[in-house]
Amino acid sequence: MRRHDPQAREDGFHMLLPHASSHVEELLAEFLTEREDHGLRCWLLELLGAARSPLALPILIDQLNGQDEALRTWAAEGLRLLASPAARQALWRARCNGSAVEE
Repeated sequence: MRRHDPQAREDGFHMLLPHASSHVEELLAEFLTEREDHGLRCWLLELLGAARSPLALPILIDQLNGQDEALRTWAAEGLRLLASPAARQALWRARCNGSAVEE
């Protein structure tokens, strides 16, 4: 996903998508260290949501309440997929505060 070739980046994302739940810790580490490539950060957050792991909950909540609209969108989707009581509560709070992306 860090290649210069856009098709190789896209292929890497789609290859990892069905296996995201097996790589949650690595995805978390990459998301936390990546600061330059906004598109990659969005993909990493989408993968974390697709993993449906409780380990991703703090990052998803943090991004849901952040300033970046694209990351908020992927965080909200990840929380919807996680569907835990804590995830639903975070979505409810964000809607009440007017900061959540609408469904």
